[in-house]
Amino acid sequence: MIILDTDHMSVLRYSDHRCYQQLVSRLDGVVDQLICVSVVTVEEQLRGWLAALNRWHDVRDQQQVYERLIELIDYYRAWDILRIDEFVLTEFDRLKQLRVRIGTQDLKIAATALAHDALRLSANLRHFERVPGLRVENWLD
Repeated sequence: MIILDTDHMSVLRYSDHRCYQQLVSRLDGVVDQLICVSVVTVEEQLRGWLAALNRWHDVRDQQQVYERLIELIDYYRAWDILRIDEFVLTEFDRLKQLRVRIGTQDLKIAATALAHDALRLSANLRHFERVPGLRVENWLD
């Protein structure tokens, strides 16, 4: 299993991104592995668009942001989204006890990858490499 981080998901949403073709080629070469995303990544992107909505007070100004929010929801419908289940919670608690020094959102995502014995794709290697036992790679370089 491969779990994509927000940065990799963002590249896949925009075919004009400079790393798009490179990432798609690598993912196309993956055989017999589920490629998915954590619900935490979905949350992060939704929060971004909801914050953008809050910056505008006139509904006419919000219209374009609402369109982008709908595009995001439609985009994620095609993906397998991993839940925060009991296995993830167990890993999260274990990482907290180890005092792994990364943000809570990243810790949830790391726990998800560990619970599923998955490879984590992220451009944020500096943080995720602090997590014992987590396999993490950056396919955007």
